[in-house]
Amino acid sequence: MTTAWFHCFSGVAGDMALGALIDAGAPVEGVRELLRQVPVGGWELEVEPVLRGGIAGTKVHVHAHEGTVVRTAAHIQGLVAEARLPERVQQRAAAVFSALANAEGRLHRRPPDQVHFHEVGGLDAIVDVVGTCAALELLDIDQVQTSPVSVGLGMVRAAHGIIPNPAPAVVELLAGIPTRGVDLNVELTTPTGAALIAALSSGYGAMPAMTLGASGFGAGSRELPDRPNLTQVVIGEVQEQHGDGGQPVVVLSANIDDSTGELLAHAVDVLMDAGAHDAWITPIVMKKGRPAHTISVLADPALASSLGSLLAAETGTLGVRVHRIERWVSPRTMQRVEVDGRSIRVKVSPGRVKPEFEDAARLAAQTGRPVREVLAEAAQRWNESGSESRGGLHIAGVADLGDVAEPVDDRWVGTSGHHRHDDHHSHDGHQHGDHQHDHGTGFSHDHPDGNEPA
Repeated sequence: MTTAWFHCFSGVAGDMALGALIDAGAPVEGVRELLRQVPVGGWELEVEPVLRGGIAGTKVHVHAHEGTVVRTAAHIQGLVAEARLPERVQQRAAAVFSALANAEGRLHRRPPDQVHFHEVGGLDAIVDVVGTCAALELLDIDQVQTSPVSVGLGMVRAAHGIIPNPAPAVVELLAGIPTRGVDLNVELTTPTGAALIAALSSGYGAMPAMTLGASGFGAGSRELPDRPNLTQVVIGEVQEQHGDGGQPVVVLSANIDDSTGELLAHAVDVLMDAGAHDAWITPIVMKKGRPAHTISVLADPALASSLGSLLAAETGTLGVRVHRIERWVSPRTMQRVEVDGRSIRVKVSPGRVKPEFEDAARLAAQTGRPVREVLAEAAQRWNESGSESRGGLHIAGVADLGDVAEPVDDRWVGTSGHHRHDDHHSHDGHQHGDHQHDHGTGFSHDHPDGNEPA
């Protein structure tokens, strides 16, 4: 499993995460190409080689043209959903914006969808988040892990005055994530950087055991007195080790005895859209013989707080239980086969192939065939492809999906190459127009050392 481990010894910001991935080999033009799929203009992405503490790194500058547009978090999520991005890029970016909106919404006591981005901050956040997710996809990253995240101390000056360091949104986002305080009156970790880590990382701690591949450093704008102002990424292959610990996950659950089936089904859909690995409903009998249901959610630990709040909001439950467990995930790839001249995605794992039901149901509706026949034929076509297709050779009717294409109006819209899923912002000493964030109005602050110490 290809893993990107972020070493946040000087914190993390959106442009620093993106810079590290570009420094590790993500093609800049490929990142720009995917960013252009988002239906919003007025930005430019500049990449500069720099030295920080004598270490070579990549500094990313996002230049956003000023305007008067104010975008809500819901609007930005809509722009990401509208873009024809690879599936993992869209899912990862949506998870990051959801984490950021939930954190800012709790801090400012407003619904997450109503959190506002001003024109510059909104564009900056879009490029940072989608750009990082695009870079992960281009590097074919399957999972993200992170070291303890460094945060600064004291107070910093923001657009609306003096605020504590780390910023309240950073503290909210890093709940449950290992952190390390540094005696520097500098904003080492920004909200966008914290949101990327919270939404995308599946594990925290020292670098995992893996076969090392590429590495890179993303730079902030200023020199720090006692450390390089860099975020490092190390990319390598982690082998599944079933006897030596698995992926940490949490199971959230609540017993519901006063909700309809429609509301429970809707809650499952909302939880899955918010980044849950899985969600399900189990019939139970409670005290006094009352029929009820348990709704359960499997999720990354970083999303436990936000998904727990969502579970409570959607069901009205007065309490949510949390169990911390591990899971072992078998490697799998997405392939596709042709049935009746149309593409069907199939999920392939060791010893098993499973056609995607939605694709089969769509084809069945278009052709009038039973869904079960379409599913069976798709699996049979994959099995008949033989060992040649598994060796990477193209066989008529069978193709490797690199990234997962999306069916649109019975046509397959995909992107070329390997595109996988995750930010960018920096510990900047200079507040460029493209990275000025408003600490008081929602999605904001992403120039750590760009803020003046109080």
